[in-house]
This record gives sequence, structure tokens and C-alpha cells, in this order.
Amino acid sequence: MATPAKDMLETYPASLGEVDRVALARCIEECFACTEACTACADACLSEDEVAQLRKCIRTNLDCADICDTTGRVLSRHTEYDANITRAMLEACATACAACADVCERHASGHAHCRVCADTCRRCESACRDLLATLG
Repeated sequence: MATPAKDMLETYPASLGEVDRVALARCIEECFACTEACTACADACLSEDEVAQLRKCIRTNLDCADICDTTGRVLSRHTEYDANITRAMLEACATACAACADVCERHASGHAHCRVCADTCRRCESACRDLLATLG
């Protein structure tokens, strides 16, 4: 199935070297999906009656959304690629996603949006770790 990330990688005019294009495209897509899920979850938490008990969830959602968005944007740029920056971004993103999923899972039984967000964060964490493994 074509996705914007796959389509853009296929049209990139220069060599991407040894980068696993499938893992890269998956990671970019998961980062942007996680950005959306975390932003929406934070907003949904703000609409809950017990918003005070969801403060950590909201904060972690917003941090994760920002980190995922930035990681997806960095991964989408290939000219003058810096592997050290990419590795650092992927590590930070995987860490943020794991933390966010952990917090959301605590609320998942009472808030469906937290369950969806946790699942999305776990997929993004996995995609980041999978891409990291291919970078060596």
C-alpha cells in the first residue's frame, strides 16, 4: 500500500545508502500517527470530569506528540544525513513513546482514548527501535 512516506522515499533523487526504506517509511508514518493520537488523547483528557487526575497523562501526551512530530520531520530529511542525530532522535522518540504508553495504560480501562493512544505509542516505539536496529 502506498503511503506519503513511501511515495516520497521512492521519488528521492539521491541515494539513501544502506537505509532500510521499508523500516524508514514505517517509522515516519508511525511517528506522525503517534503525534495525532497523543494530541487527541491530551485533548480528550481535558474534557474528562476528573481532569486533575489526568495531568501527568496530558503532560506526557503533549511531550510525546512534540517528540514524535520532530522525529518524523527529521526522518523525512535525507540531504546531508547525520546518523548520530538520527540515532539520538529515534532513542528519544522510543523513550517518550514508552513513557506515554505506560501512563496511558494506567487509564485505559476507564478511558478508551488512553487505550488507543497507548497502542499507537507502542507501535511507534517498536518502529523506532526497529529502524535503530537497521542503522547499526
